[in-house]
Amino acid sequence: MNTTTTASTRPLLTAAALAAPVWVVVCLAQVLTREGFDLTRHPLSQLATGGLGWIQIANFATVGVLFIVGAFGLRGAMYGRPGGTWTPRLAGIVGAGMIAAGVFTMDPGDGFPAGTPAGPPAGMSWHAIAHMASGSVAFIALAAAGFVLGRYFSRAGDRTAAVVSRLAGVAVILGDGWAMSGGRMGSVTLAAGVTSALVWLSVVAYRLRGDA
Repeated sequence: MNTTTTASTRPLLTAAALAAPVWVVVCLAQVLTREGFDLTRHPLSQLATGGLGWIQIANFATVGVLFIVGAFGLRGAMYGRPGGTWTPRLAGIVGAGMIAAGVFTMDPGDGFPAGTPAGPPAGMSWHAIAHMASGSVAFIALAAAGFVLGRYFSRAGDRTAAVVSRLAGVAVILGDGWAMSGGRMGSVTLAAGVTSALVWLSVVAYRLRGDA
């Protein structure tokens, strides 16, 4: 992978490389320990509700900041190359969307947090609507980043990375689309699609960092 990466971009790329691992570890720890949480019924965003909701809120904020900082590293590493303009912008939008999604939380529902009545909430609060809007912006940017990176790697002659990049974009679209349609275990497909794309974005940052 030929890049214009310099030593000054390495700390910035490190931030992006750490973003997805932080997201995965914090989410997984909560999925395994939060009472009443069931990933087959509850989206990861719902972890931001309840007395321990601050953990997921902090997770959203931390990962969002890491991607925003990492966007500057991506800009330096990919400058002048196909995808070098939009990949950093989209990474920054992903980060901003995640921060907003943490600030504006979902409503409790379907038995979570523990003690919440079964079934969906009777109505959506303004902050739950804002959460959905923020998440949608982040998902669109994340999917687009996958396709832009696909072009970047195709031009660089790395066919495997190009295919993986495009698959990451497709995973976000399919995972979110199935969840939005009310499909069975939509929360699982949403988590799998979004997380896989976040991981790939962090992997790309790590690879670029290695070329410094």
